[in-house]
Amino acid sequence: MKIGIDVRTLMDKYYSGVSAYSLNLIQELLKIDKQNDYFLYYNSAKKINLPDLKGEYKVVGTKYPNKIFNYILQRTLSWPKLDKVLGGVDVFLAPHYNFFSLSSGTKKILTIHDLTFLRYPELFSKRKNFWHQAINIKRLVHSVDMIVAVSENTKQDIIELLNVDEKKIKVVYSGLENSFHEVCSSLENDNFNNEINLQKLKEVKEKYKLPDKYILSLSNLEPRKNLETLIFAYNKIRDVNQDLKDLKLVICGAKGWKYRNIFRSIEKSKYKDDIIYTSYIENKDKPYIYKQAKVFAYPSFYEGFGFPPLEAMACAVPVVASFSSSLPEIIDKAGILVDPKSSDELAKAITSILIDKDLRDYYIDKGLKRAKEFSWQSTAESYIQIFNDLKYGK
Repeated sequence: MKIGIDVRTLMDKYYSGVSAYSLNLIQELLKIDKQNDYFLYYNSAKKINLPDLKGEYKVVGTKYPNKIFNYILQRTLSWPKLDKVLGGVDVFLAPHYNFFSLSSGTKKILTIHDLTFLRYPELFSKRKNFWHQAINIKRLVHSVDMIVAVSENTKQDIIELLNVDEKKIKVVYSGLENSFHEVCSSLENDNFNNEINLQKLKEVKEKYKLPDKYILSLSNLEPRKNLETLIFAYNKIRDVNQDLKDLKLVICGAKGWKYRNIFRSIEKSKYKDDIIYTSYIENKDKPYIYKQAKVFAYPSFYEGFGFPPLEAMACAVPVVASFSSSLPEIIDKAGILVDPKSSDELAKAITSILIDKDLRDYYIDKGLKRAKEFSWQSTAESYIQIFNDLKYGK
């Protein structure tokens, strides 16, 4: 079977969320699937550097300016047909909604991570909202043969907001990179890898100027991530706990949009010198940053899946997150869930983890077990089954 995959998500400067999902999924498909042929499609008027994927595949690209390609060629003229550009494929997978036109005989799969832009358009920039409107997601979902939702919560959003028959939607959980399990577990053992990782731990601490004791937040900087509430919660923790005066707040992540209020909140804090912003974190450094945190805080307003809490759990770090959207489903009972609008609840939950060793150990154990339930191999196997079902009409 010939399978085409849209890899335009891999052209992002920084990988997180959808781009990280696409990279891990494609890499795992190439690793375990020896029966099908893979053709990867991109468009760029500029020279690009796609990641070095291991396995057998062919990359085919077009070189149109993105605005012309998206709004004129694809949206208006429905040309070129991307499956034809790839030389003809049986199945085409779009791991994220985008502008694409395909031949009627090609089976089409669309992965939807979340519909936050429909639930909370005010959390996005004008440019982002224009792009979402131009794609016309309501039309797009009815033009494909199968929709993959990354959580039950996202599936319900698709049914409710886009009026899609649930029979057309398949829930496939995202995976978790093995590096989080491997690095963090090796740090607990007395072996050669442990010595290497201890040295790496020290190097990462120096690289990002990390303190000895900190609450960690890792996400793109945008309104949906609710970082202002976390900063308010940190202020309250410091106000009422004199014995936590050495506790810092470390915020990691690339700047997204509408992020200026986050920095204003930091500047207004009387503990601003104890709030550290690292900017974007390289993927290879993430396990070492998680591992050194005392607690991971993720008060996001809305998530389609939520990678960071699982990553923290795999690194034996207790998690405090929002009781909203997909997070209760993904975290289950392996973390403390709070109202994302309440800085008081968030502060109390974080404090309880910091001062109660038994509670901390309980959630570390629960988190490690929960994180092991997610793997990219399982995710890729589910996609391969979908490819076969569509091709052979099962």
